[in-house]
Amino acid sequence: MKKKLILESGEVFHGQGFGANTDTEGEVVFNTGMTGYQELISDPSYCGQIVTMTYPLIGNYGINRDDFESIEPAIKGLIVRELSDFPSNFRSQLSLDEFFAKKKLSGISGIDTRKLTRIIRNHGVLKGKIVDENADETAVIAELKTKNFPTNQVEQVSTKTPYASPGRGFKVVLVDFGSKLGIIRELSQRDCDIVVSQDTTADEILLMNPDGVMLSNGPGDPQDVKGASELINGLLGKVPIFGICLGHQLIGLACGAKTYKLKFGHRGGNHPVLDLKTGKVAITSQNHGYAIDEESLKNTDLEVTHIALNDKTNEGVRHKKYPCFSVQYHPEASPGPEDANYLFDEFVEMMEEFKK
Repeated sequence: MKKKLILESGEVFHGQGFGANTDTEGEVVFNTGMTGYQELISDPSYCGQIVTMTYPLIGNYGINRDDFESIEPAIKGLIVRELSDFPSNFRSQLSLDEFFAKKKLSGISGIDTRKLTRIIRNHGVLKGKIVDENADETAVIAELKTKNFPTNQVEQVSTKTPYASPGRGFKVVLVDFGSKLGIIRELSQRDCDIVVSQDTTADEILLMNPDGVMLSNGPGDPQDVKGASELINGLLGKVPIFGICLGHQLIGLACGAKTYKLKFGHRGGNHPVLDLKTGKVAITSQNHGYAIDEESLKNTDLEVTHIALNDKTNEGVRHKKYPCFSVQYHPEASPGPEDANYLFDEFVEMMEEFKK
């Protein structure tokens, strides 16, 4: 089936559709990872987005039962240069095309993803729509220019009711803003007794008497997450806190810093980050379109711990008074390198120290 991708800026790309034969629209972004497409399409942080893969061949190892980061994908669509029709891997159960069809997701292949990536880098992220080859381009462009996409992504992807992932170690409340399963996996490997919750208050969390609180990744603008600052300020100093990605941005906002939208974001498994304390560089997995304004940290109780080497944006903070730290990147990886998963060990050590 012939499809085309139309951008609000007027560019039109013609290609071949895969998955479900339906139109789809969203914010068009790009990811520089060479592998990890299964984790990517199931990462709740991509809610509302159509993702362009810069690596030219996607789908060559199929879809398996193990590498999902959520049960239901929240991604809006996928754009690839070439789609592998015949995956070859001993774990493969479905092709990417078959998976997208079963999940009623729409994708497009055969597009010049290098040109598209350059457009996004120059313009910033753009609204786009994957439509049938015969769709009226002028009408779609006009529609996209006036379209306002939903801003309640966290509400869409977070858990509706609290649940437990039992362990025998420290009790950790994971505040789910769209958490990847990789975070639960890393905590479980450290024998943590996990309770996952979302629309909750500091009092309700403290009633559970946790040893620590994790603030998860998630989609969208941190300023759209209602009640997060009150929640965090109600926990600071009372229990150790570790934030990842959106959780990191929310800690910044709660402590008086500001956030801003990046031109085209950081998405991929190959982003170098400098640890200012050790001087070591970690190659990290990243997926974010917003960042903490480093200038705005100067009058807060937060100190900078990590910076991105590609563009010098903020990648980590630590509270000067209370046991609380956070990073913008993904130490749980999935996909990407696991250079930074030692941060989960630091969180465990922080909980041990706090109990003394």
